[in-house]
Amino acid sequence: MHCTALQRMFLLKGLKPNACRPILSHVVKRGTYCRQASSRLVLGIETSCDDTGAAVVDETGLILGESLHCQKVVHLQTGGIIPAVAQRLHRENISRVVQEAIDRSGISPSELSAVATTVKPGLSLSLGIGLDFSLAFVKQHQKPFIPIHHMEAHALTVRMLEPVEFPFLVLLISGGHALLALARGIEDFLLLGQSTDEAPGDTLDKVARRLHLRNHPECSTMSGGQAIEYLAKQGNRHNFLFKTPMGQVFDCNFSFAGLRNQVSMVIDRKELEEGVKSGDQLLSCVNDIAAGTQHTVASHIAKRTHRAILFCKARGLLPQHNPTLVVSGGVASNSYIRETLKLLTDATGLHLLCPPSKFCTDNGVMVAWNGVEKLREGRGILPCTEVVRYEPKAPLGIDITAEVKDAAIRLPPLKLKVKKLTF
Repeated sequence: MHCTALQRMFLLKGLKPNACRPILSHVVKRGTYCRQASSRLVLGIETSCDDTGAAVVDETGLILGESLHCQKVVHLQTGGIIPAVAQRLHRENISRVVQEAIDRSGISPSELSAVATTVKPGLSLSLGIGLDFSLAFVKQHQKPFIPIHHMEAHALTVRMLEPVEFPFLVLLISGGHALLALARGIEDFLLLGQSTDEAPGDTLDKVARRLHLRNHPECSTMSGGQAIEYLAKQGNRHNFLFKTPMGQVFDCNFSFAGLRNQVSMVIDRKELEEGVKSGDQLLSCVNDIAAGTQHTVASHIAKRTHRAILFCKARGLLPQHNPTLVVSGGVASNSYIRETLKLLTDATGLHLLCPPSKFCTDNGVMVAWNGVEKLREGRGILPCTEVVRYEPKAPLGIDITAEVKDAAIRLPPLKLKVKKLTF
C-alpha cells in the first residue's frame, strides 16, 4: 500500500494514478494497514491560526488518517480572524478532530511513535489550545513530543511527496507570512527575505473586504484571496496599473501595505465617480481592480524571488544540477501567482515544485511529516514530561537579509508573460 516515488510525482503534478489511492484519499480503511515493525507513525496537530488539523502519517509519507476543521465561514461573517473566536473554535473542535484522525488511521494511540504539534509562530491563543491538548495527550499515552516550527513544516511538506534533496530555495507566501529562505536541512535555513509589514494573503483579503466582495453573488462563500483570484480571471489588469512595491530597494524583503493603500485610493475615487455609498453596492470595475491587484502582488513576489535566485547562484548556495524552488503557503494556491513563478523558474533554470493546494494551506499532515523528518534524524524529540511553551513570534533560521541587501543585486530585464502580461 506504500506509494512509490513515481506515484508521488504524479500526485505532486495533480495527477491521480489508481495505484496511489491511499494518499489521494488520505484515509486507509481500518484494519487494512499492515506496517513493518520498524515503521514509525507520527500524529501531527496544527492550531497556529484558524484551522484545527490532525493527521497520522507514517515514515514513507503515507497518510493513514486525517481530519480538519476550517473556521473560514465564521471569520468571513466577522470580516477577519478574531483571535478569541479562533481560540474558542479550536477548543470546541480539537478533541474531535484528533480522534477522527486516529480513528480513520485504524491504529491506536499506543502504536504512535511520537506526537508533533505546531508551537511557533502563530496566534498565541490558537497555539495554546493545540499545545495544551498535545501535552495532556502525550502524558496520558506516554509518547515523545516533537515541537514544530510552522514555517519549517510548510517548507518541507514537498519532501513527503517527492524526494527533494537539500539545499533548495523556499518561498512561503500566506495570509500571515511572506519569506524567502534557503533550506539546507530539516532545521537548517538561511533567511533571505521576509515581509516588512503585512503578508500577501492579508493584503488580498483586505482588498476584498474594501471591495465588499462578500456581497458579490458569486463570491459570498469564498475567502478574500479566492474571490480576488476568481474575479481577476474576468478582469483586465491593464485598466488599473498599480506600482510594484520596493522597486528601488535591492533586497529580497517584501512590502504589501503600500500596494493596499494604492488600491484603497483607487476604490475611493471610483466609488465617488459611480456614486457608491453603501457596502451593499459593488463597483462596476471590481473585476479589473481585482486583476490589477493580483498582478501587482504576483509581480512583487516574482521580482524578490528573482533576486533571491541570483543571490544564491552567485554565492554557490544552490546545486548546479537541477536547482529547485519550492513554493508553499495558502497564497501558493493562487494559479496566477504559480504561473508567474513557473515562467520565472523556466527563465532562470530552476525546477518549480508546489505541493497540491490541499497541502499549501495549514493542515495536520505537514506537521506530522515534519515530525517524521525530525524523528528520523533524532532532532527535537522531547520526553512527555518536558515543559514546552509556545512562541507567537519565531524567526526562521539564520537571518542573512542584511547580506542580501549589501549585495545590491539589480535585476536584469526579464519578460514574463502571464495572460498577455509583460513586466
